[in-house]
Amino acid sequence: MIYLPDTMTNWPWPPRAVNPHYEAVKIEASFWFRGFETLDPELLKVFDKYDLAYTVALAHPTVSKIEHLRVGCEVLDVQLVVDEVTDRSTAAGAKVIVDIVIDALHNPYKIRPEGEYIVGEMMRQCSARAMQTISTTCYPRFIDSFTTYLRAVAVEAIDREQRHCLGIDDHFKYRWETGGMLPWFALCGMEMNLPDEVYHHPAIVDMLECAADLITVDNDMVSYNKEQADGTDYNSLITVVVVEFGLDIGSAMGWAAAYHIKLETRFINGLATSVNSHIP
Repeated sequence: MIYLPDTMTNWPWPPRAVNPHYEAVKIEASFWFRGFETLDPELLKVFDKYDLAYTVALAHPTVSKIEHLRVGCEVLDVQLVVDEVTDRSTAAGAKVIVDIVIDALHNPYKIRPEGEYIVGEMMRQCSARAMQTISTTCYPRFIDSFTTYLRAVAVEAIDREQRHCLGIDDHFKYRWETGGMLPWFALCGMEMNLPDEVYHHPAIVDMLECAADLITVDNDMVSYNKEQADGTDYNSLITVVVVEFGLDIGSAMGWAAAYHIKLETRFINGLATSVNSHIP
């Protein structure tokens, strides 16, 4: 049995809030996703297992416009398809998918080739909606960060074939990109025109890196049992800790929980001092 610690016990913020547009956007987003009739039935089964619109409504509880929440839902839908398809592909097959999605992301008004895998059209429509609705400073950051994520997915497929296990520091840097978090950090500014000097301020960058590491630790603890069962745990923080420190699984979970506490402290202190002191 694997013990999963409650990493949010001391989290100082109030209980989670759900965006009031959730119910409406869920209907629209589901209709959009199911409108792509050539989707693999297995992908539809995966889609039905999750309430992705609820996840987006939790991530963006204060977004005021329903079309902005729609962008988030479509981004998460595309990520679901990319992750599911590339996880089942060879490295070469994953690169084909990644190249299709990158081209559609950067060319939202380009007609997709006949016979192309449907994720290209999904990404094209998503990118076009984002261009039309989110702020002019957010859109290029979203494009850049989503491109970084996609290229990392192609590298991840190579690592999967080679069963490449990184060290702890490299693992966190790797997961900043493969975890798909960077586009979501960019989308936090979808209703704001944040200047570069704010978004790229060292205090903000440090907070984003800290947030990414917190997400990585939580995700890798929760997903470890599934990953070790299907043989993909070589890319888990828990496996990295086991290999690097010679620990058993339970002790590796304890290490991850303790590191999570350190990250929490760094995040909370950083918000209270660096960000509030230096960002107007």
